[in-house]
Amino acid sequence: MLSKLEYTQTEMMIVAASRLLEDGKTVFTGTGMPILAALLAQNTRAPKLAIIYEAGGMCPHQPSTIPLSVGDSMTTYKAIMAASMDYVMSFIQAGYGEYAFLGAAQIDMYGNINTTVIGPYDKPKVRLPGSGGANDFGSLCWRTIIIMRQDKRRFVEKLDFLTTPGYLTGPGAREKAGLPRNTGPWRVVTQLGIYGFDDDKKMTLLSIHPNVEIKNIQENSCFPIKISDKVETTPEPTDKELKILRSLDPYHIVLPIRNSNRNCAH
Repeated sequence: MLSKLEYTQTEMMIVAASRLLEDGKTVFTGTGMPILAALLAQNTRAPKLAIIYEAGGMCPHQPSTIPLSVGDSMTTYKAIMAASMDYVMSFIQAGYGEYAFLGAAQIDMYGNINTTVIGPYDKPKVRLPGSGGANDFGSLCWRTIIIMRQDKRRFVEKLDFLTTPGYLTGPGAREKAGLPRNTGPWRVVTQLGIYGFDDDKKMTLLSIHPNVEIKNIQENSCFPIKISDKVETTPEPTDKELKILRSLDPYHIVLPIRNSNRNCAH
């Protein structure tokens, strides 16, 4: 159903990402847009989604507003367990991490991500939050979803720092490094589209968002992106999705304050 409400690029990203999560599965989520996307999924099409937070909150009661971080007290409100970070990581090691949901500052064609520094590690231009649980999530969960804005500063040929492994250097590289088979990046969601990874483990466009042109995809990447033979168009957010999404972030912790411009490519 076509949305009658105006929406922002950020809202488009979060709605598209939320639709990737299946009901009855587990998702280990990072701070910001990943939390909001997981909560939106739980409040719409995946009510039995088990949301697990890095700091130890396991399946809390649905909050009235988005937690400020993965360590916020709301992540343990009426939860089935207020565990610890090491317990959560051991849970993933045991094979219960069906989905990981992460943000990133940089990504390369193999889905490797950087959340540590921009520039040289010893004298960086920008010091970022670091790994937190991102390395564990990306190393051990079966399917990792990355949500981030796309431009040439973020879609890079070479990371300034490898925080979380994607497919490293290509087919077989994860396994050679000792990581479990059949794990790794599964989808990347940006303001332009949704990406997967081909047999060569390189990023491939699967779906393009409304009002975005194919030329915008490569214009906003420093590495070549394969265009699938059957690129779909991402359905617009429904009014129901937008209303629920906005109700989860009434103080605009993640969502920007909207203006009168319709969602567009730039």
